[in-house]
Amino acid sequence: MALLDHGGDPEPFVCGEALVSAHALAPERRRRPLEHDLRRPEQASPIAAELRCLRGHVAALTLQAATNRGSRLGIGADRVLIDWGVISETAYLGRLAVYLGIRVASLSSADRDRCLLSPEQYGLAARHGLFPIRRDEGLRFVIASRLLCARRLSELAGTRPELIASFELATTDDFNRFLAEHAGDTLAQLAAEGLQRRWPDLSAASHATTWRQQLERTLIILGVVAAITVPSLLDEVIWTGVLTTAFLVFAGFRFLGALAPRLPEPKRRHLPDVELPIYTVMIALYREATSVAPLLQAIADLDYPREKLDVILITEADDDATRQAIARLLPMPYVQVLTVPAIGPQTKPKALNYALPFARGSYVAVFDAEDRPEPGQLRAALDAFDHHGTDIACVQASLCIDNASESLLSRMFAAEYAGQFDVLLPGLAALHLPLPLGGSSNHFRADVLRNVGGWDAWNVTEDADLGIRLARFGYRCVTFSSTTYEEAPVRFGPWLRQRSRWMKGWMQTAGVHLRRPWRLWREVGPVKSLGVALIAGGNVLTALVYPLLLVEIALFAMRAGLVGSASDLLQNMLMPLHLAAISAGYLSTAVIGLMGLARRRQMRHAWILLLAPLYWGLLSIAAWRALWQLLREPHRWEKTQHAVSRRSKAMRQYRKVG
Repeated sequence: MALLDHGGDPEPFVCGEALVSAHALAPERRRRPLEHDLRRPEQASPIAAELRCLRGHVAALTLQAATNRGSRLGIGADRVLIDWGVISETAYLGRLAVYLGIRVASLSSADRDRCLLSPEQYGLAARHGLFPIRRDEGLRFVIASRLLCARRLSELAGTRPELIASFELATTDDFNRFLAEHAGDTLAQLAAEGLQRRWPDLSAASHATTWRQQLERTLIILGVVAAITVPSLLDEVIWTGVLTTAFLVFAGFRFLGALAPRLPEPKRRHLPDVELPIYTVMIALYREATSVAPLLQAIADLDYPREKLDVILITEADDDATRQAIARLLPMPYVQVLTVPAIGPQTKPKALNYALPFARGSYVAVFDAEDRPEPGQLRAALDAFDHHGTDIACVQASLCIDNASESLLSRMFAAEYAGQFDVLLPGLAALHLPLPLGGSSNHFRADVLRNVGGWDAWNVTEDADLGIRLARFGYRCVTFSSTTYEEAPVRFGPWLRQRSRWMKGWMQTAGVHLRRPWRLWREVGPVKSLGVALIAGGNVLTALVYPLLLVEIALFAMRAGLVGSASDLLQNMLMPLHLAAISAGYLSTAVIGLMGLARRRQMRHAWILLLAPLYWGLLSIAAWRALWQLLREPHRWEKTQHAVSRRSKAMRQYRKVG
């Protein structure tokens, strides 16, 4: 297939037959739309206004096919040609500018002082694709060609030609690059501090700026440690009662979520493409050069019109290797790459906040570098939004481990994920309780996400925090039946770093949402307040307390062996409480894990749940490590390396295809 040059004067090129031949190499679901759009001339509609500038440069049959598909999708036919790879956006805008008699904006560094927006307004400019600029000839508007923009300009040229001169065209890359270079630091500052500025009490940002505040925070953490670890500070009966009650209540809460009736699944509809909204997919990447190729393949496999996909890959300023890996693969036009300035914490939520103003979609999906979502997931998410009502801000897909057989840790991870995403979260959603979102495969209403302040850049489990914050603003989250396959750590070192970060984030989340319990009570009510306390604090508290209960049991057994089991009535009363608490915890883990594995049809891994007592010990190590990090490095993000598994089904499939 011949393509337009990025420069020069192109000759007529591309026949419809060649276009069909190229598409014949694509999967079946991606072939049908194009074959449908290449209809017989007597069935064809007039060539779209935005394509008139290409007559004589692109074959008529190709222009007709793009016109038909643009009409079916409700977007400009120019976007169809660009996303098909028939013509570059630069070349198209050059032709359109000549046809309309206007200029293509160069957007050099000299234009910075000409822009009439304050840096704080650049987020709106990025979202709407428009900003004013001062030229020698007067006021002009730089406009990024999106959706029906080129058509509106082409139609306006015929009815109001005097208005056309006030516009300048810019490619999406040039438009975003100018915004990032001109106001990138401001946008990064807002990404880091936006939530903290709007609602300080809802951010995990550390306010310990003076030595007195740092001392106060240190004393609070040490006080928590002392209250947990030094029974002599309290009466032993009270201490044991508090710890065992916490264990029992948390186990009962998990049973309640697991056994709650699941919400009815919506009947899947296949919406016509014209009714589908623009969907933004955001992936934050850091040191993920080896993950880029399979990730882009997974995105390409999504069953969604390419012309309505807005994929944003977010990289960090010090990660040239990942950007080079992306550049080598020459991603399709619907993929844009943003680089986050090194301002504020280097965390995933800050990167997502930075990209949010550039998101063009009505809905936003977040994936991780190693994710392999089912092809129909975006359509399934839209069905879930439509089915559950307008108060639903987020729908969560299930996460499933696809390298479970690689190690004991990955097997336990698989059982844990199956119980969490296929049993517990659907139950909590059915009970209308706040949902601790997973870090991936969250699908949001974009306007709601912006209204609640986006993600907390300072919280290292930004997903769980956001699920609770949405509840405080009156929104709900639900789960839906679609799976994203992930890779679990297979060695203890990476597992410990990842789990310590999760535990630290849960501690931050508990500190944020329980710091003013009466305010939380007023906002969500008593039932949801209790749910927040159990969700945010239960995992951490039980992990911290678990080894202490084991020590108590061991000490009791030693004393009973020395002086006789009936000599100390008090100890005889406490022993059953300890055993009941730990047994309830084991039982909840086993039941929920078995239910999840059964629903996943992975019962071959069920035996790993026999090792739950040992796994709980590892969780305790991670929790105590997280508590130490909360004191020393509260906002440090420990990176998990991906694309290292030898038994990941998704990676094997990619290597086979590649």
